[in-house]
Amino acid sequence: MAQATDVPAESATASPAVSQGETQLKDTEKQAQREPVDDGPKKVSAFKSLGILDRFLAVWILLAMIIGVLLGNFVEETGPALQKGKFVGVSVPIAIGLLVMMYPILCKVRYESLHELFSHRDIWKQIGFSIVVNWIIAPFFMLALSWAFLPDKEELRIGLILVGLGRCIAMVLIWTGLAGGDSEYCAILVAVNSILQMVLFAPLAVFFIRVISGGRGLHDVSYAVVSTSVGVFLGIPLGAAVLSRFALRRLAGPAWFDGVFLRFASPWSLVGLLYTILVLFASQGHAVIHQIVSVVRVAAPLLVYFVVIFGATLYVTYRMGMGYALAATQSFTAASNNFELAIAVAVATFGADSDQALAATVGPLIEVPVLISLVYAVRWAGNRWEWKN
Repeated sequence: MAQATDVPAESATASPAVSQGETQLKDTEKQAQREPVDDGPKKVSAFKSLGILDRFLAVWILLAMIIGVLLGNFVEETGPALQKGKFVGVSVPIAIGLLVMMYPILCKVRYESLHELFSHRDIWKQIGFSIVVNWIIAPFFMLALSWAFLPDKEELRIGLILVGLGRCIAMVLIWTGLAGGDSEYCAILVAVNSILQMVLFAPLAVFFIRVISGGRGLHDVSYAVVSTSVGVFLGIPLGAAVLSRFALRRLAGPAWFDGVFLRFASPWSLVGLLYTILVLFASQGHAVIHQIVSVVRVAAPLLVYFVVIFGATLYVTYRMGMGYALAATQSFTAASNNFELAIAVAVATFGADSDQALAATVGPLIEVPVLISLVYAVRWAGNRWEWKN
């Protein structure tokens, strides 16, 4: 009888422990099930997704401009030294910076997978919409703004026109990623804009500057100069990027290319940008100091351009029933500009100390902070409108 009573006693003492353990396990499982409900990434700051260079790019650009102006004003031999040696009409230091900034970002485009995207019928609708916005609406809108804000400043107008013609093939990949856009479609649009830029930028630049804008002092703008600049400063880095991507992925493998090579090469795009801006402002430091009003006047139409083009594209894509990811991709592609190419053409055609180059150089100072702000705006709109993909 003693043993019979001992067994139930052990069972009785074990039962509460098991019950308590099961209760704790259930509580843990419930807590684990609740955790994924948090919409974490949507609330993460866009700045936290960037490296130190990207996060404070507007600050670095401003510092590069200030340092360049100081060098140009207080070190007299800076300007002449930077103009020694020419490459396609551009000083060698500036040419190096332009090529360096273009190459890394073009290496990120997944050229090997573009054929898969072209097999989907919807991509042709996206490409058609993008071409209309990027190559018809946006350039003419910038032309209208340049005349509205700068009717008495022909040289600054031309610089703005060049900015409007340069469709973005670089930083748009960053903005699209931060906003949660479709990176595959963005790669397609970047590739299309790269090809169209090789074909259309030169004739459109001549058409907008010589035919539409008219006459004074524009007799020296030729198709050959513009097309050569586009071919060199877009064609060389694009060709090098395509060759590097296919060759290195084949030799070292995709994992090494994405994890090692791109990680090493990516920062050089922003380094090249900052270096180019510093050299440009050092070359025309006196002009910047004496034309601060011109800088402000150029900034005003640029601000209007970025906000209106982005907002209008986002609204139209929403009304057309596009998903959030595609709409964000189209909007950032439309609002972003290839200021690197605009700077290259302005410098090659009119010179580094020209007002045209000054206007083109102001572009990234305005574009970067505005588009970072628009990343927040489009995320807010997506949540506000419950915009699904």
